[in-house]
Amino acid sequence: MKKLKKLVIATGFMLTMSVGVLTTQSEAATNYTVKSGDTYWKVASRFGVSVVGLKKANNATSNMLFAGQNLVIPNTTLSLADKELLAKLVHAEAKGEPYAGKVAVATVVLNRVASPDFPNTVREVIYQKAGGHYAFTPVQNGAINEAPDAASRAAVNEALAYRGQGNGSLFFYNPKTAVSKWVYSREVTVTIGNHRFAK
Repeated sequence: MKKLKKLVIATGFMLTMSVGVLTTQSEAATNYTVKSGDTYWKVASRFGVSVVGLKKANNATSNMLFAGQNLVIPNTTLSLADKELLAKLVHAEAKGEPYAGKVAVATVVLNRVASPDFPNTVREVIYQKAGGHYAFTPVQNGAINEAPDAASRAAVNEALAYRGQGNGSLFFYNPKTAVSKWVYSREVTVTIGNHRFAK
């Protein structure tokens, strides 16, 4: 009986310690002290949350931030695994493209997740098949399995920060290599590097 009592007390102590550690980690991840030169855009990009969500979480009515101000950072809508997968796609699809093109590729995937015409998760959008073919060439040819670079990871966070503010692009293609005539019927929203983005 004494052994059982000790086990229960030790287990309770370990759970209390674990909860304390989890609380501390989550508090650290949800609060941020503004530094000189910070903007909502910079903070949102750093944490991979939307500017709109960041301002809403802090009841902000202007774009002004002050050094020393405390900000609540809302939870990101993507898991670390989804962010890494998206960074892999960006790396494979936008290799050699300008940074803005990398952000735009990530934005297309996020726009698809938000659209009722596509699957509801990053993973499902990236691995979606239509007519027996994957929607993204790197999934088909295996380039999706390459490790992403720092720029691709940063582009994902920037796309998350930009969420809800773009032109609603759902497609992108390289006009020099695209074989689908259908994609040319879509309204072009912007051209960045070798890619045209469309909705």
